[in-house]
Amino acid sequence: MTNVEITAEPRTDFGKGAARRLRRTGNVPAVIYGTDMELVHVAISEHEMDLALRKPRVVLNVTYGGNVYLTKPRDVQRDPVKRNLEHVDLVIITKQEAAIRTSYADAVAKAEIAAAEAGYDSASVIMALEEAVARGEDPLEAVDHAVADVKAKPRRWPRPKPLARQHVPRRKRAAAKPKLPPSPSSHPRSCPSPGSSSDWATRDRPTRRPGTTSARWRSRASPTNAR
Repeated sequence: MTNVEITAEPRTDFGKGAARRLRRTGNVPAVIYGTDMELVHVAISEHEMDLALRKPRVVLNVTYGGNVYLTKPRDVQRDPVKRNLEHVDLVIITKQEAAIRTSYADAVAKAEIAAAEAGYDSASVIMALEEAVARGEDPLEAVDHAVADVKAKPRRWPRPKPLARQHVPRRKRAAAKPKLPPSPSSHPRSCPSPGSSSDWATRDRPTRRPGTTSARWRSRASPTNAR
């Protein structure tokens, strides 16, 4: 059941200091408002309110001043670190809206049971239920085919996360890189450029080597001495 009975007490002290003193006593400041009703400042038990907010589409029957108000949580403020309740806004709803919230909460409970029996994730079944309710179906009727809708949908496997690149210092990268021997074509003397003085295949006659006579150099460069 999503209907929770809560008793509220009047609150007359306001401000941050008064709110801290109220929280130290185990209560939480709250306000109740709605159509044709003035805003009322109340104090509610923090433990009871925290347990009630864990239920989906909860309906709070707040007893205050001899009257019972049908309310729902509109805004909930929590401590960012400890996650304790700091302030709650409650808005008054009609009996018709309360019945709709109750039927939806019952449908969610049935969807969780059906998902556990079928071996599916409850979140995916509840999502299929919400999609059916958004199309205008009744929650209690949509829960009957919510598991079938999940079975009909193709499973989408999560994409693998890319591996983070490991930072390697520059010295280690240079040491890990293999040093290849120079190829013969890359040596400047083994592959002379065309038209240079060392190109034996294209020049007409050999040039004189420094420190030698012309006759001696001509005899060494003649075709008869070539092997």
